[in-house]
Amino acid sequence: MPYKNLTLSNAEDEVLRLSTNWQTLLDAMPEMVFLLRDDGTVQYMNRSARTCFGSPCPQPVHESLKEARNNYREKLHPASSNGEGTIVEDLIATTPVEYSAVPFVGYTGEQLIMLIMRDITQRKNFERELLQFNTSIETILEQKINELQASEEMRLRLSRQVNSLKSQLGHYHKADKMVGRSRKMRELREMIHQVSSSDATILITGESGTGKELVANLVKATSTRDDKPFLKINCNAINDSLLEADLFGYEKGAFTGAQSRKIGKFEVVDGGTIFLDEIGDISPRMQVALLRVLQNGEIIRVGGTEPVKVNVRVIAATNVDLAQAVKEKKFRLDLYYRLNIINVDIPPLRERKEDIVELVSHFVNHYREAFKKEIDFVPKSTINRLLAHDWPGNVRELENLIQRAVLMAKGKMITETDLIFDQDPSMIQEKAESFDIDEKLGALALKSIVADFEAAIIQRALHKYNGNVSTAANQLKIGKTALYDKIKQHGISAKSIKQSKKSN
Repeated sequence: MPYKNLTLSNAEDEVLRLSTNWQTLLDAMPEMVFLLRDDGTVQYMNRSARTCFGSPCPQPVHESLKEARNNYREKLHPASSNGEGTIVEDLIATTPVEYSAVPFVGYTGEQLIMLIMRDITQRKNFERELLQFNTSIETILEQKINELQASEEMRLRLSRQVNSLKSQLGHYHKADKMVGRSRKMRELREMIHQVSSSDATILITGESGTGKELVANLVKATSTRDDKPFLKINCNAINDSLLEADLFGYEKGAFTGAQSRKIGKFEVVDGGTIFLDEIGDISPRMQVALLRVLQNGEIIRVGGTEPVKVNVRVIAATNVDLAQAVKEKKFRLDLYYRLNIINVDIPPLRERKEDIVELVSHFVNHYREAFKKEIDFVPKSTINRLLAHDWPGNVRELENLIQRAVLMAKGKMITETDLIFDQDPSMIQEKAESFDIDEKLGALALKSIVADFEAAIIQRALHKYNGNVSTAANQLKIGKTALYDKIKQHGISAKSIKQSKKSN
């Protein structure tokens, strides 16, 4: 008798152990497991099933499980063994699942159904999104195909647009440092690429600060002489006699100090390109010499008599209205015609304000690196202030302003208080030209009135002679050192006068 009791006790322990291990195993499974009675009620749910549907099951879930049990009993029950292991996709309440069903015998011998189920919500969402995407693509393609097939005119129009885009893309060049994608800038680039391949003389016109040198660089870079020498000469920065010797060279003994023959810039750059900036300021003598080069392709060295053949492409630039200068007898008509074979006119910044935002971004990026500043934002109010300005100094004025603003900015953005606009050149001239003595009588001492009058005269002289202190001193019949002292005494900036003159 004790032996039998011991055996029964061991059997109960073994059953308990097996039951516990079985339940632990099922709870560890990521799949949902249900044991359903013959009437569809739930006898057991593992942890994954309880997490997904709750315990006890809500009525909608219970009804769906009952239908799954009936489906198995009616369609999948193994009258033949083919039904076992079949995977079925269905909705349990509102959750998309897939499951398989197998018969299961309970402890009391009752017939149960085990459902092994997976939540396929994520997969169904992906399939639905993929279907929508494919449907959208098919719809779009079908619509576009129908449009293309609708008329021959549409196909021709698209073809022309493609050719136009290819042409525009072909205009990009690594030497293109001009900033702006406005209509006027696109037309300017198109003009440059159209004429640069020829050897014709090009005259670049436009107000001071518009970027004439950048245009000259691009013309040369896209020309057939790109691999040949390229020299730039500022005709306004060199004395007339020195300019002639610099461009055309000189013979030994041509003047004091000419101890040997010197080759001029035109001979040095033979086969290449020469850029003559500020061509409108050259003297009549230089105009004759330059005309000979453009007409005959030859130069005569200073002090020489024999012409020297040169093959040089000339690009000239000026902010002077040469047509008006011709009317005023300040510029030769024949030279004007020789220079103006192809005219590339650069629009002022006020006529392409849509480029200002891109220009601001370009200059901010440049100067924040140069000054090691962390500028990363320009408020809309600041942009609106820039858009409202007329920019008499054009892109150069904008660059100077942004350079100052980046340097003066205290935080990570440029505010309106950081914008310091240059003085309007017309105001400088107006101040220099107007001097109301009556207004000063009774308000200032004679000494102060005379000092103000002297300052106005000096300022007007500097403006007239483009900020050249030597020329102004000669015209005022005083020494250059004395004029410098007076400029300093009156707080006059000769450099700003020169810049304002160019802007006009």
